[in-house]
Amino acid sequence: MTQQQRSPYDLPDVSGLSIGILGGTGDQGKGLARRFALAGHQVIIGSRKAERAQQAADSLDAGLPVRGAENPVAASEADVVIVAVPWDGHKATLESLRTELAGKIVIDCVNPLGFDKQGAYPLPVEEGSAAGQAASVLTESKVVGAFHHVSAVVLLDPQVERVDLDVLVLGDDREATDTVQALAGRIPGARGVYAGRLRNASQVEAFTANLISVNRRYRAHAGIRITDVG
Repeated sequence: MTQQQRSPYDLPDVSGLSIGILGGTGDQGKGLARRFALAGHQVIIGSRKAERAQQAADSLDAGLPVRGAENPVAASEADVVIVAVPWDGHKATLESLRTELAGKIVIDCVNPLGFDKQGAYPLPVEEGSAAGQAASVLTESKVVGAFHHVSAVVLLDPQVERVDLDVLVLGDDREATDTVQALAGRIPGARGVYAGRLRNASQVEAFTANLISVNRRYRAHAGIRITDVG
């Protein structure tokens, strides 16, 4: 008997997963922490210093299940870990946390970008992408690229109840990408869409530069929607 093919819309129940955010003191990290906490997840904001991480947690809406800790604690105690550190500290941070992140789903949302008078532009990465670099360092983790195009301003805005966008999810492990797609769907208005293998993460990360140009020209906080996917 052949096994029934799994539907691409059959995603796991991720409501009980705790989430750690490395580099969670930045606006992107705090914004994701806020939205996942609002969805009922226990969230640990990580930083190099526990005091700074706790200050970031305290700056969010009162009563949310968010706490701060040093990066190794956030990495080891959370079920799923999001990497939201600055690009210039990306590799070193992950190298220092190999043991804590072993066996976990690690979501990389870092965009290697430079800025000059003409605006944002993608930086070359030896491993092809930030997510590819993460995978090369974290050989015992399941690395997934996602949440590259989510506006921190929108995530942090208490007046925005629904985040109107699709989250492009890239990875080589079906269980891991399904889990991250389901997590994206925990944010009201958002949807996780599988967008290919991790080797294709470079153009997704680079497209952030184009979105920055769109948003600057139109004074917006635009995201992405994929058409004809139910």
